[in-house]
Amino acid sequence: MKKYVLFFLTCFFWQSSILAQIKDNKGISELISKLKQDIRGPYKDIRWFCTDGSIRQPKDPCPDEIGPGWQHARYRDDVVELGKSNHIYLGQILAYTDPKDFWDAENDHARLKQYQLEQYLKGVDDGWILQKGQYYRGAVQSEDEETWGIDFYKDLLKDDESLEKKFFLIRQSLKDVPHNGDSNIAQKMRSESKVLSDEYVPFMELRIKIHGRPEPSDIQKVERFIIKHQDKLTGTLNAQFRELLSTMREFHRPIDLGSLTKKIGNLQNSELETFLNQFANNGNLVNNPTELIREASDLLLKLREGILLETDSQVRLELLDVSLKLEGLVFKNALNWETDSLQSLLEKICHLGMASAGAGFLEIWEWNQLQGYLSNYESESLSLAELTETLQQARSGVEWSASMVKANYDDVVETYVGFEPMASGFIDDKIRGSVALHLGNAVGELGSFIASESSLTNQVMDVSNQSTVRGLNPGYAFGELVVIGGSSEDIEVSSDKIYVFQSPPSDLKPVAGIATVAEGNMVSHVQLLARNLAIPNAALSDENLQQLKKYDGQRVFFAVSNKGNVILKPEAQMSEIEINLFTKKERKDERIEVPVGQIRLDEKGVLDMRSVNADDSGKLCGPKAANLGQLKKMFPDYVVEGLVIPFGIFREHMDQTMSGQTVSYWTFLNNVFIEADRMRSNSMGEKEVENYQLRQLEILRESIKTMPLKTKFVEALKLGFKNVLGSDIGEVPVFLRSDTNMEDLKDFTGAGLNLTLFNVVEEEKILDGVRAVWASPYTERSFKWRQKYLLNPENVFPSILVIPSVDVDYSGVLITKGIVSGNENDLTIAFSRGAGGAVDGQAAEQYLLKENGQNMLLAPAREPDYNSLPKTGGTLKKSTTFETPVLNSKNLKDIRSMAKTIQERIPKETKSDYLGAYDVELGFKDDKLWLFQIRPFVENKKALSSDYLESITPKVDLNKMIPVTKNPRP
Repeated sequence: MKKYVLFFLTCFFWQSSILAQIKDNKGISELISKLKQDIRGPYKDIRWFCTDGSIRQPKDPCPDEIGPGWQHARYRDDVVELGKSNHIYLGQILAYTDPKDFWDAENDHARLKQYQLEQYLKGVDDGWILQKGQYYRGAVQSEDEETWGIDFYKDLLKDDESLEKKFFLIRQSLKDVPHNGDSNIAQKMRSESKVLSDEYVPFMELRIKIHGRPEPSDIQKVERFIIKHQDKLTGTLNAQFRELLSTMREFHRPIDLGSLTKKIGNLQNSELETFLNQFANNGNLVNNPTELIREASDLLLKLREGILLETDSQVRLELLDVSLKLEGLVFKNALNWETDSLQSLLEKICHLGMASAGAGFLEIWEWNQLQGYLSNYESESLSLAELTETLQQARSGVEWSASMVKANYDDVVETYVGFEPMASGFIDDKIRGSVALHLGNAVGELGSFIASESSLTNQVMDVSNQSTVRGLNPGYAFGELVVIGGSSEDIEVSSDKIYVFQSPPSDLKPVAGIATVAEGNMVSHVQLLARNLAIPNAALSDENLQQLKKYDGQRVFFAVSNKGNVILKPEAQMSEIEINLFTKKERKDERIEVPVGQIRLDEKGVLDMRSVNADDSGKLCGPKAANLGQLKKMFPDYVVEGLVIPFGIFREHMDQTMSGQTVSYWTFLNNVFIEADRMRSNSMGEKEVENYQLRQLEILRESIKTMPLKTKFVEALKLGFKNVLGSDIGEVPVFLRSDTNMEDLKDFTGAGLNLTLFNVVEEEKILDGVRAVWASPYTERSFKWRQKYLLNPENVFPSILVIPSVDVDYSGVLITKGIVSGNENDLTIAFSRGAGGAVDGQAAEQYLLKENGQNMLLAPAREPDYNSLPKTGGTLKKSTTFETPVLNSKNLKDIRSMAKTIQERIPKETKSDYLGAYDVELGFKDDKLWLFQIRPFVENKKALSSDYLESITPKVDLNKMIPVTKNPRP
């Protein structure tokens, strides 16, 4: 620990709490370019750092009387400033870094992740910021770096909690942080092949092979390629090819199994020690790849399960290094497991899934959920229904593995992509260098086999592995294809285009169709809108997205059938039937009119939520308040108290003279639509009309935000707080939820289109919040959705539901129907930690609660952050991990019970003829269930009954039996 005293002295400026001006991406990008051209890269000079804290010139080593020292570079001043201002650390020298700062727990381990990302960038960009400085002698001393790495991990691995909660991150970091273990040779091979294909395009085909399906025969293929192209290769390219061949030979060199256990000290877990020794001494495995993968996968999982039983951190480090070598064995040998029968393919998928769990891509509890489905390969035959369920679960294993990488590294990659676009390849590289790559290939093979047996095939351009594409919501669309590989949050979308996203923006405006790599969850507001409005929606793999990029900007036809098969094809290949689907008349007929004749504007007092019920929806207030009032009567112990600001109060305020105008707010609003009609009658284009409306509505919206509030309303609101919520205004945090007459309609859900304000406390902020909620229906997003699907979007009336905050442990959505299964008696749920769970598209924990009592995990949570609600107001971001499920068995039982009660009692007590499913928002605090909202679950009946969609939906005999001896490769 003595030398760490030195760290605090030499790294003072890294630690400084002095606020520095944040540098924008353009400025960082310019700095990166400058560093690439500097012969010292990110470093200023080289010095000796002595144990007494003194710093000496490079040719003046620390004298013996003050002890040894360490020689390495110092950072440039602008690099130091970037660390202080943006928490971006370039060219990190480990021996120059305090281990606690490098672990960087307060910033979700950003510095460690940045170090890993920088190693990747150096590999794919000829040293990256060290392009000219990589040979700056003495800047980094490899021996000191390795010694530091060993000390870092030995200290870190003493902590059981870190190892359990951050197993995946710690294990992945061992590939990049020097600690006398093996180098990340697989990444080096991929990086070198990428650089060569970028510089010599004919090598691209072989590069794709090396990245996707690496095997020893690739060495001969590269050698033949060099001979064939020799007359075109420069001296530099020849040198790069020689380096690649050397790397490939090292990567494919047989591993001495006996060497696996040589460095491991005495294990406390004698059973694990026995398993390790048996594996290392089993000479039969070397020439039997199938048995090798079986045994290595099993041992990988046993290592992960047993590592916490070892208390010696050095032993833990050695076991993690063995784990990495085992994964390497599985990775190298996966292609050698020949699957000449369905049974062998299913067994291979099972063991690769097991290896993914052992390597940390799946949590142990997640693997336990999958294992029962994936181990079902011993029967003589399996039905198509059983195989389809196995495929769904196996595909889940692939998706969950990929999402584990994204959950851990997305934040840092997104930051770096802003100034270094090449960083976008890091996550894909991590996945391709893992057993998840081969798991995905095997699952793709199973998908293709099942597709041929069931005729349930996709037709998605010319992408490979089409079985990884699956439909989410039925519908069809025609328009320009837009493929977005990076962040979607700042993308301006158009309602006549079809989008392929990595993940959809949480505030998505109307689109014609959508496909996403990260679907978020199936009950988010975006997904519910898509399902309600027959917007075709599909999930696909990152590889599929990359292959679709070449079609960006082309006009395409996109359809998802009721069974989930997907069509995406160029305009030129559309049939006459498909062309005829897109007539103006049909689109116009799909719009609906919202009834406004029943609205009561005479009620101008703040209401106790207990005084309203479902019958008041669309009359006094919107459905949120009306239905929650109904639930309060039915389940008083599960629903908070609440206040309702009815339509009448909003309308009364809109009669005031608008600031800067000579007319009232209401007259201004109506004039906007009168003028829009006049413009249309004068044959102006719809885009021009829409732009006019949006400009005027922006003026209205901003004016409403500063609208004077009537004294009698403010006093009534204060009285309501005291009498109903039990505290003076300003003393109890509340939610302010927009609640309009244009949501939860029979054919239009309107979910998530208007504003909800979280956890507001101060009186002034509550009053400002009222204005903001009243203004929210006039945002561009809200208006565009209403304009596209409603005939009278101008007749929107917002009420407001005011309820006290509940700082729930986790929250989410219940749909009283099996969305995936289609079974009306199943349940679908999605939950995330904290408040506002699942509704904004978070990567939530999702289950299908089956009618037979089985709880099928559809997806684990992969959201690293969540919102908590402090009593002082606002939201507080907290981080979480994934080693335990969000919901426990009691929660699942309570949800089933509540769903049954809702389905039985709501129709009776509301005297409703509605017999469909419900969409319920709820949460848990200390295992107590709280209800926050209920609405009808609205699906698009036209899509479900569409003749065209029916015509592309194959008739599948799910009872068809398939012998497991059948060859999956025709």
